[in-house]
Amino acid sequence: MKRPSGKISARIRGLLGRLAFITWITACWTLAFYLVELSGWQPVPLIEHLVTTLLGFFLFWLTFLIVARFVSNRRLEVFQTIHDALRRIANGDFKVEISLPEQWDDSDRFNHLVQGINDMAADLGKMEIMRQEFISNVSHEIQSPLTSISGFASALKDQSLPPAQRKHYLDIIEEESLRLSRLSENMLKLASLDSDQHPFYPESVRLDRQLRHAVLSLEPLWSHKNQEISVILDPLEAEVDDDLLHQVWINLLHNAVKFTPEGGSISVKLHRSGEEAVIAIENSGAGIPEESLPFLFDRFYKVDRARTREGGGSGLGLSISRKIMQIHGGRIEAISIAGVSTVMTVTMPLHLAGGE
Repeated sequence: MKRPSGKISARIRGLLGRLAFITWITACWTLAFYLVELSGWQPVPLIEHLVTTLLGFFLFWLTFLIVARFVSNRRLEVFQTIHDALRRIANGDFKVEISLPEQWDDSDRFNHLVQGINDMAADLGKMEIMRQEFISNVSHEIQSPLTSISGFASALKDQSLPPAQRKHYLDIIEEESLRLSRLSENMLKLASLDSDQHPFYPESVRLDRQLRHAVLSLEPLWSHKNQEISVILDPLEAEVDDDLLHQVWINLLHNAVKFTPEGGSISVKLHRSGEEAVIAIENSGAGIPEESLPFLFDRFYKVDRARTREGGGSGLGLSISRKIMQIHGGRIEAISIAGVSTVMTVTMPLHLAGGE
C-alpha cells in the first residue's frame, strides 16, 4: 500500500521541480529584458535580442552558482554530521541520533541512510548493555567459587587440621571446581547455539520414550526427596535433534525436582495439538513470583540466588533450553501460582519447516 503513494509523491515532486525550473528561466529572461529596456540603449532588434538572451543566460548561471553553493554547503554539513556520528560509533559511543535539517530538499534521499545509522547505533547500544551485564554476571558467578577454592585451599595448609575437617574442605573444593566446570560448559554450549553453527542432526524420535527416559534418569534425585511423579504421555513421533532435545527435558525436570519440596509432586504430560506436540511439566512448591516470570529465561537470572547457589545452578539452563527450542521452531512458556505450582509448557512442531 505504501509504494503507490510513494510513486505519486515522487511524480508530484518531479512536476513541481520542472515548474520551478521553467519559472526560474522565465524570471531570468524577464529580468534581462527589463534591464536592457531600462538601460535606454536602443540597438537594432537582432542585437537587442542577442544581448537580452546572453544577459538571461548570465543571470541564470549567476543564480545557479549561488543556489548550488548554498545547497553544497548544506550537503557538506549533513555529510559532516554523518561522518561525526559514524566516528563516535566506531569509538564506542552509541548514544548517537542524527537529525536532518528541516525543509531540506534532499532529505528524502538521506532519510533511509540516517534512519539506518540511528537504528544501528540503538542496536549497538543495546548489545553493549547486554555485553556489560554478561561480563558482570560471569564475573560474579566465577568469583564466588574461586573465592571458596582459594579460601579452603589456604586453610588446608594448616597441618593441625583434623582429618574429618580436612576432608570436608576438600569436598567443598571439589564441589566448587565442578560448579566452575559446569558453568564453563554451559557458557560454551550457549555460545555455540547462539552462533547458529551448532551441529543439528534431526531424526525421527518418539517423544514419549525420550521423556520417560529423562524422568527415569533423574530417579535418584526425586526418589531421595520422596516426590511423587505422574507421567501421562501420548505416543508421539517428531523430527528433532535427540541429544539437544534431551538436554531440554533434563534441564526442565531437574529444575522441577530441585524446587519441589520434600514429599511434593511432579507431573509430566505429553499430547498432540494439531501439528504440534505440547509438553507440560508441573511441580508443586513455592512457585515463581509474578514479577520474575518475564525474566525467567534471561541468562544468569535466578529467582532465588541463595537457593539456586545451594543447588549449584548457574542461571543458564533455561536460556539454553529456550535456545534449543527456538532451533526446533518451538517455544517454552512458564505459568506459576505462588505457593501452589509452576508449569513449564513446551510447544513444538512435529515436523521441521520444509519437511513432509
